[in-house]
Amino acid sequence: MRAYRGRALLLALPLKTVVQRFAFVLLVGAALAIMILSRAEPRLVESLRGAVSDSTAPILEFFSHPTASFATLIEDFDAVMDVHEINTQLEKRNAVLLKWQATAERMVHENEELRRLLKVVPDPKAQFITARVISDSGGPFVRTVLINAGESDKVRKGQAVIASEGLIGRIVSAGQHSARILLLTDLNSRVPVVVESSRERAILTGDNTGRPRLEFLAVNARVGIGDRIVTSGQGGLFPPGLDVGVVSVVDEERVLVRPYVNWDRLELVSVLDYTLPGSLPETKRAGRIGVLQ
Repeated sequence: MRAYRGRALLLALPLKTVVQRFAFVLLVGAALAIMILSRAEPRLVESLRGAVSDSTAPILEFFSHPTASFATLIEDFDAVMDVHEINTQLEKRNAVLLKWQATAERMVHENEELRRLLKVVPDPKAQFITARVISDSGGPFVRTVLINAGESDKVRKGQAVIASEGLIGRIVSAGQHSARILLLTDLNSRVPVVVESSRERAILTGDNTGRPRLEFLAVNARVGIGDRIVTSGQGGLFPPGLDVGVVSVVDEERVLVRPYVNWDRLELVSVLDYTLPGSLPETKRAGRIGVLQ
């Protein structure tokens, strides 16, 4: 029995050596044979390929599940870590916002109390309507847009127009169903404004560029780059405190303002129905802005 096993082992060793030596040649020959067969019998090769794929698919799917599960586990772990980090940041921001909320509420109560003590006359509340920009006639000599609301919608000449970012301009003409807005950047635009931080008063003057100027500033006016500009409310045409823009250039000759509004993306605007009682000619509708002559 042992002699038989020894002979079998002696025979197997040369066969294994031959296979190892000629494996590359055998593989190349098999590949050539498959290529020739695919040219001669493409349908047969395609059927064999499909059969091999069908037989190996369950095996590959079985071994792919652990890998996919491990990858999913890593992704879930990363997501949990991200959520934890974001939650920590949000908790810090929420704590800061709660402090600011408490400060703001206290200031509101103090402001209301001071107004009552000083008997401050409150500003009239402004009503508004929303309209869509339907035409832009911007050019080298004019900066206006047309909206789809007019006198039939209680839109009148002189009313202020705002967008979500801030002040746009004012109504310069109104028909029954449309009206034209003179933008802040137009050469004919003049808006009373104030520097929010220093309360320096000025007139925002358009010059047909994207950066209107601040004019009639005091000689020693405190104005710096980044200062916010808002409407002053002087004249009663514009409500006070409307956002206009920020100071972008300050030098010896000029002070330029970058408006908050993106003129290339004007779609929806709000026309304000605001006036100070007795400051402008009144119409039949109480509180409605009068038409300036």
